[in-house]
Amino acid sequence: MRKFLYKNWTKVSLILAMFFMVTACENSFESGGFDVNSPANVISFKINGVAGVIDQKTGKINVTIPYGSDITAVKPEMVLEAGATSNLDVTVPVNFTNPVKIRVVNGNLYKDYTVTTVVLSPIKSFTINGTVATVNDISKTITMTLPEGTNLTALKPVIELTSGVSISPASGTAIDFTNAVTFVVTSNGKSVNYTANIGVPVSGLVVAFLGTAATRAEITNMDEITAADWFFSTFSGAKYISFTSVENGADLSDVDVIWWHFDSAANLPAIAYKPAVTTALKNFRTNGGNLLLTSFASQYVDALGIVPSGKGPNNVFGDFPPNGFVDANSWGMSFVGHESHPIFDGLTTYENGKANLLQGGTFRLNHTAWWFIPEWGGYVNGEGWRNQTGGTNLASEAWDNNLDGRVTIAEFPNTAVNKNVVVISMGAYDWYNETNSSGVPSQSNEFINNIKLLTQNSINYLAKN
Repeated sequence: MRKFLYKNWTKVSLILAMFFMVTACENSFESGGFDVNSPANVISFKINGVAGVIDQKTGKINVTIPYGSDITAVKPEMVLEAGATSNLDVTVPVNFTNPVKIRVVNGNLYKDYTVTTVVLSPIKSFTINGTVATVNDISKTITMTLPEGTNLTALKPVIELTSGVSISPASGTAIDFTNAVTFVVTSNGKSVNYTANIGVPVSGLVVAFLGTAATRAEITNMDEITAADWFFSTFSGAKYISFTSVENGADLSDVDVIWWHFDSAANLPAIAYKPAVTTALKNFRTNGGNLLLTSFASQYVDALGIVPSGKGPNNVFGDFPPNGFVDANSWGMSFVGHESHPIFDGLTTYENGKANLLQGGTFRLNHTAWWFIPEWGGYVNGEGWRNQTGGTNLASEAWDNNLDGRVTIAEFPNTAVNKNVVVISMGAYDWYNETNSSGVPSQSNEFINNIKLLTQNSINYLAKN
């Protein structure tokens, strides 16, 4: 996107420039791009001699560095268009562990870039019986769920490694994965341990997707459709239950976990509040049933008496088509202090206790139904929220290491036994990225696997507790 810097212009020129800038920005909001041919372009960018891939439309510069490289203090090499300058001093070492923003200026124009540097994983892939594991280089974990009934006692993983890396046990070795297995990864004489957790779904698990439509085929909300499609392809014992069937006395006694993902409206539907429905779902919990409530369904904790009256989510908002927006930033969560909680097993993290769920550049509606702690509800902090709601706050926004800001994931009750409700309530929990108002499709969300795994872990966790 071409942008202007103003220096001693006449009033008329300033007004015209502002007009064109606003027009350009509005156009770029829909197209999501910069001017490709700009005198403020970065021509080339290198870190440790490795050239980055530059996308002149988005301003993204991606650099992939060999495994074992230290990127905490590197002097980059950068070539700009003739006459351009930047705010990045290439003579001073830079920490590229996190994305680095650069502004390039040429005359009255400037262009912003974001440099994202990735150090190659020592393990390119880890596969068992055709199933690919999630390899997390931050937590040094290898996580995989194999089909129900798989014998874990003598599996042979196929492991592809980065050049110069060795691993023990080696690829193709028969291994008993009944318990966690430690793999030793070695490169240039240095070794690190990766812990492999290979599991299978809870045996005989019966799970249900709750919805307002009469049948699964009649669901119309794309986010709910996408979530349901994944759900039924993942859990062999899955069934669909409508609110009408619950109202009419559907037998829920064989169901272990009910998942209600409601994305259609900020206010819950009237049928959810009918006495016959709330009574049936309260009895379901009393008899050992478990609930996963996501997106706007998080508000249901109040009607079902999971929290004291009036202590449900106090900050509910979001857009609906044709509204919505694109944010260049990726959205995620902090679960610092709860890294070992089962619902976070295997997530791809960008630092310890922090994971992204929604990639920068995706179109989003930001459907949110969380608890805003600091100023609303008299909670003051996370401890106050726990005392007043009877829940445990497991995650907040990515910047909140103390979990005192917003409650985005929680479980109830906060006792040692029978934790049978989990809520996931942040706008980053987005299954389907709609087109923008001009009908331009959103880019795919590279973090969708974190959303899937978070959901699967939550359902399995509820079934075991």
